[in-house]
Amino acid sequence: MGRTRWVAGNWKMHGSRQANRALLDELVPGVSQLRGVECVVCVPFPYLGEVAGKLGGAPIAWGAQNVSEHAQGAYTGEVSAAMLAEFGCRYVIVGHSERRQLYGETDAQVAAKFAAVKAAGMTPILCVGETLQERDAGKTEEVVARQLGAVRFEEGVLAYEPVWAIGTGRNATPEQAQQVHAFLRRKVSPGTAIIYGGSVKPQNAGAIFAMPDVDGGLIGGASLVAKDFLDILKAAAK
Repeated sequence: MGRTRWVAGNWKMHGSRQANRALLDELVPGVSQLRGVECVVCVPFPYLGEVAGKLGGAPIAWGAQNVSEHAQGAYTGEVSAAMLAEFGCRYVIVGHSERRQLYGETDAQVAAKFAAVKAAGMTPILCVGETLQERDAGKTEEVVARQLGAVRFEEGVLAYEPVWAIGTGRNATPEQAQQVHAFLRRKVSPGTAIIYGGSVKPQNAGAIFAMPDVDGGLIGGASLVAKDFLDILKAAAK
């Protein structure tokens, strides 16, 4: 195939030591058989050390789901980019819709986190996307352009996650995903990976990944089920 695809699993606040080991025991042999796809798992902070030990030498990179914009200091409960890098993280999700909506992260804060990840030598996965209200108001391009424009974006992965297509019963068609990806493509440097994060499942992964400007997926719930995640990875590797 002509380009490397990216598939990142976002475990969110799920997992246990036993469940994580069982999941990775199934994933590693399956991913080892694939070519042309970069596989990443973004895990909760407490499991980073164990996942790093489990995946050492395996064809699966690991990352975090969030980071502090501060380098160090009196920020109880926060985790710095340097701490993540010390655990061998290669990727960090920044600006996820849940962080923006549930925890009030602003565009400026997301931009600062993006810069912190870059400064620590890791690759940020920047999430942008519109809500159902914004979609229905015809503001999709305005919203994603604002979120992207707030960040000094370079050498990162860009993830489009339509908030309206996550857990709402409304699904984005491959063509709808392509439309926004094509818009974003015009705003970033050539070669930037733009992945899709709107309820990707084994049943729809092939059709979504077939779109010319979709370079892979940011996978939520399906990344916790080894067979489903491997099926999605196989769709990306085709």
